[in-house]
Amino acid sequence: MLQDQAMLEAVRSALLITMKIALPILAAGLVIGLIVSIFQAVTSIQDQTLSFAPKMIVMIGVLILLLPWTVQRMIEFAREMFTLG
Repeated sequence: MLQDQAMLEAVRSALLITMKIALPILAAGLVIGLIVSIFQAVTSIQDQTLSFAPKMIVMIGVLILLLPWTVQRMIEFAREMFTLG
C-alpha cells in the first residue's frame, strides 16, 4: 500500500513538472498565434505560413531563453526520484 502511494506521488510529481516546463512555451505560442490571427483578420491575409512561422520562431526563442531554468527543474526532479528509492 505504501509503495502504491509513493508511485502515485511520483507520477503526480512528473506530470506537474511536465506542465510547469511546457506551460511558458505553449503560452508564448498561444499569445503569438492570437496576435497573428487578429492581424490576419484585420488585413484579410490568409497565408498559412504567416501563422505558423512566427509561432515556431517565438516558441523556439522562449525554449532557448528558458533552457537553464528547464534543466534546473529537471535536475531537481531527477534528484528527487533517485532519493525516493
